[in-house]
Amino acid sequence: MKLIKDGTLYTMAGQAGQQMDILIDGGKISKIGKSLEVPEGTQVIDASGRFVFPGFIDAHCHVGTFGAAAGDMGVDVNEMSDPITPHVRVIDGINPLDESISNAAKGGVTTVATGPGSANVVGGTFIVMKMMGHRVDDMVIKDNLAMKCAFGENPKRVYGSQSKMPTTRMGTAAKLRELLFKTKEYIGKIEGAEDDSQKPPFDMKLEAMIPVVKGQIPLKAHAHQADDIYTAIRIAKEFGLKLTLDHCTEGHLIAEDLAKEGYPCIVGPTFGFKSKFELRNKSFDTPKILVEAGVKVAIMTDSPIIPIDALVMAAALAHKAGLDEEEALKTITINPAEILGVSDRVGSLEVGKDADIVIWSGHPFDILAAPEMTIIDGEVAYSK
Repeated sequence: MKLIKDGTLYTMAGQAGQQMDILIDGGKISKIGKSLEVPEGTQVIDASGRFVFPGFIDAHCHVGTFGAAAGDMGVDVNEMSDPITPHVRVIDGINPLDESISNAAKGGVTTVATGPGSANVVGGTFIVMKMMGHRVDDMVIKDNLAMKCAFGENPKRVYGSQSKMPTTRMGTAAKLRELLFKTKEYIGKIEGAEDDSQKPPFDMKLEAMIPVVKGQIPLKAHAHQADDIYTAIRIAKEFGLKLTLDHCTEGHLIAEDLAKEGYPCIVGPTFGFKSKFELRNKSFDTPKILVEAGVKVAIMTDSPIIPIDALVMAAALAHKAGLDEEEALKTITINPAEILGVSDRVGSLEVGKDADIVIWSGHPFDILAAPEMTIIDGEVAYSK
């Protein structure tokens, strides 16, 4: 057992700035309160004068699929042999010993959604995983989280240069629709078969898409421009699919429409160079405008586009641009937990949830503050 004593708690569950204790037992939060009595032998961690937060959550990154160093040969983020690869799984491409995972813990990030990149129209499945461990199978808390798809320039650039479809936004949408129609037909044949002899031949791509078409997992749509965001929504509505809008760079230009549609938006990476014309309207105003319109927003790093440990900086810059402090903190705690469907375990400091806790030297939005200790599942993942 561990006791974090006398910290200034931000639970992200209705309590902020109160001095309290947290008791950890068996990897879970057992008690939260003032002056808790604990059994003899409990490890006491003095957090007086420190800020205590739930571990931060990055709702969209590629941690573990890139080597940490430039030019590293360990790049497994895109299977660029085919624009349609729903059957690939990011869990098979993650190196759990990559430096980015330990860097996450050093930056107070304890949970991420990581997955394939955006080279393909359909790129494969994301997972949710903890940022501590040496075997990815033991770090995953949600497998088959979502199916990655991409709109805009990336699939055009990759496959248009090979004189393969898609070369246009129309082609991207057509490839995705074709896959969805084929999956619906495949499901119909399976369900209509009276015995195995009447079932269609096994198709691994279509099998991978069944959870999408049945609404069991969402499409995780890479979309920067407003027109691409609308196309993602159009296709999701045509087929009755679940959807998250990832990047959502021009979301602030269409915030009222997005609020009416009701899909969550995972915004970023906003820091850094506008590296392609799709990012010309990139702004730290986006989270504020979307939140004020009524959209549920999470902020992401898209690591390694910006480093995973810069997640809190991205939220702080959104706050600097006018987003309410509590709402900015929600974008990297409880909001991504809810969007990813793991809020029963992470995203806030509450009894019964995973003991993913970060003790900060000051408020995380203070540029001089830093994590002094990161605890994941009750174990110390990083200590300064």
